[in-house]
Amino acid sequence: MEAEIVLEYDNMKIGEAVAKAVSPDNFKTPKGLTIETTWKDGKVLTTIRCKKGLPTFIATIDDFLFCTLTAEKTLQTAKRLK
Repeated sequence: MEAEIVLEYDNMKIGEAVAKAVSPDNFKTPKGLTIETTWKDGKVLTTIRCKKGLPTFIATIDDFLFCTLTAEKTLQTAKRLK
């Protein structure tokens, strides 16, 4: 199974920071699961490949989106505190 998730950002700094925040997942995955996140042209591009079954695939997508949302909220909070 494979999913491609594209998140567009008007603010380039926030988009790039989100990509950097979730990119450690590119390296820490169990066998049969890969996550590749890059930053390009104002977009966070993520590809998730899973050979471990549908429950793992769905949980991985959910986890990625949760981490992305957490990064966005953290950046928004930090921006307000400046």
